[in-house]
Amino acid sequence: MRVVEVKPSVRKKGRFLVKLEGGDLLRVTEEEVLRFALRPGLELTEPELEALRASAKVSSAKVQAANIIGSRALSKKELTRRLVNKGAEDTDAQAAADWLEDIGAVNDEQYAAMVARHYGGMGYGPARVKEELRRRGVDRALWDSALAELPPAEEALDTLIRKKSRGDLSDPKEVKRVSDALLRRGFAWPQVKDALRRYTELEED
Repeated sequence: MRVVEVKPSVRKKGRFLVKLEGGDLLRVTEEEVLRFALRPGLELTEPELEALRASAKVSSAKVQAANIIGSRALSKKELTRRLVNKGAEDTDAQAAADWLEDIGAVNDEQYAAMVARHYGGMGYGPARVKEELRRRGVDRALWDSALAELPPAEEALDTLIRKKSRGDLSDPKEVKRVSDALLRRGFAWPQVKDALRRYTELEED
């Protein structure tokens, strides 16, 4: 297959348009232009053309991945899912995510710690943070180090009880309302029970 024309894209920086004999148009990056020495008149064998197409797909996924991760932090799995949702094939999306991980642009350990700090700062407990990490595709092996970023549960619970209680916690209905709210935030019952006891003792003093 003969290359008829190679020119930079007007609409997308870093992309090149390669017109082939017969009218086919390939969208490639500068990496493919240099790697395959693309120029008008170049004859590509069928294996070379297939290799060019495959390389262009991976490069396109890399560009998309860099644009996505540049706008907000994501886990590696989240990024891969987004690329697939945007039309990339699984293998190309994985290759792009691996590439960003290799250059340090994607770091699940740092991302997990950031998620924990964010939700901890909002008054959520370990169970809720674990659920967020699971939903975001963070490997379980990274959860413990992320949870270490949470503020002490006692401080968080004491603050939340002061905010949520409407008065006397000697009323069983009020105790249940407050404790249910704290449990939904991801704190364990023993932690909630101790916090309610501390609050009651302070009120009595």
